[in-house]
Amino acid sequence: MSVAGYEDLLAGPVKEYLQLSEKIGSDVATHSKLVEKAFQIQLEFIRTAATRAAPVSQSEKVSLLSLTSTQIEQIQDFREKNRGSQFFNHLSAISESIPALGWVAVSPTPAPYVKEMNDAGQFYTNRVLKEWKEKDKVHAEWCKAWVQTLSDLQQYVRQHHTTGLVWAKTGSAPACVPPPPPPCMLIGDVAPANIADDRSALFAEINQGEAITKNLKKVTSEMQTHKNPSLRTGPAPFKPPVVDNAIPSKTVPPASAPIDKPPVFTKDGKKWLIEYHKGNKDLLIDKVEMNNVIYMFRCQDSTLVIKGKINSVVMDSCRKSSVVFDSVVSSIEFVNCQSVQMQVLGKVPTISIDKTDGCQMYLSTDSMDVEIISSKSSEMNVMVPKPNGDYAEYPVPEQFKTTISPKGLSTIAVDSLG
Repeated sequence: MSVAGYEDLLAGPVKEYLQLSEKIGSDVATHSKLVEKAFQIQLEFIRTAATRAAPVSQSEKVSLLSLTSTQIEQIQDFREKNRGSQFFNHLSAISESIPALGWVAVSPTPAPYVKEMNDAGQFYTNRVLKEWKEKDKVHAEWCKAWVQTLSDLQQYVRQHHTTGLVWAKTGSAPACVPPPPPPCMLIGDVAPANIADDRSALFAEINQGEAITKNLKKVTSEMQTHKNPSLRTGPAPFKPPVVDNAIPSKTVPPASAPIDKPPVFTKDGKKWLIEYHKGNKDLLIDKVEMNNVIYMFRCQDSTLVIKGKINSVVMDSCRKSSVVFDSVVSSIEFVNCQSVQMQVLGKVPTISIDKTDGCQMYLSTDSMDVEIISSKSSEMNVMVPKPNGDYAEYPVPEQFKTTISPKGLSTIAVDSLG
């Protein structure tokens, strides 16, 4: 039943996702081939689990999961190598949520883990919907198919592997024999009178009042670690071993990490790539076209000026950097940034902020209808121009209050009291 259920998943939403990826083509189609292989690898893994006992050693389990782990890494690497793609949000939606296939290494509740990964990917599927819903409905169907894929995977895991991956009770690997249960305690061995006596002695100790401390040992200055540094030495604190390390977690270098690569300033087709600049306040892109995409990655203490109307701007993992532009057709996005600024001189329809700490947004009079979408971010402020030329500063809410109503959850923003 476990294998058949997974085969139904592949024949249903997974197949639909693959077909829609082929319709979109380009990087999305190429990426989907890697995803298809990942699901096939997991199908074979589930078939293996259905015909043998669970591995005895952790090293054996890691070995069995290595193919799935490697394939997940390849899917995420494809996104990293194609950051300038016009379908970057599509690739990100898959890369952020594909670790859901790591549920086979999660216990005792793998189903919520799948949902968590699905939610992480929907941040980017929402971007795809916003960008493409008026252009091509295939992209909306693609988003629906992928979200449905992980939703069905969650239901499959909940039904067939509720507390973790189910292995066959017998098979090629010997199953561990549990230890025998402890001997039953005879009722006659327990004397109620002894329990009463013990309780009486306990209460007598407590009722001594101040005299209860007379038997305590005094802590002298020689025994205090803050007065005797030599007592601070000792074994390192215990760190529990990593149990399930077969499925790697994606590591993204923080914006504050040092830059150890040469700066990049190039144009690849319609994509401008500005990467690894440090302390460069004179970055300028002139004579851009409306279909151009600008991607600024891992820049520190730098300023980029864009002249002309462009499609979109992305600042990824930048720190203490700024971007000034005339107008964008789609959106400007901040991802994994620290202390960044933007100023629009013309119009910007959407500002997206994700995993960013410190974002100052200077708007123009033509951008009063902008939509600001934020997630997992802090210290965000919007500067709205006033008639006298100054700016009024408004903080973007970071705190929310959620209540339960007959229709579900209701969430509103609340002002910080700090």
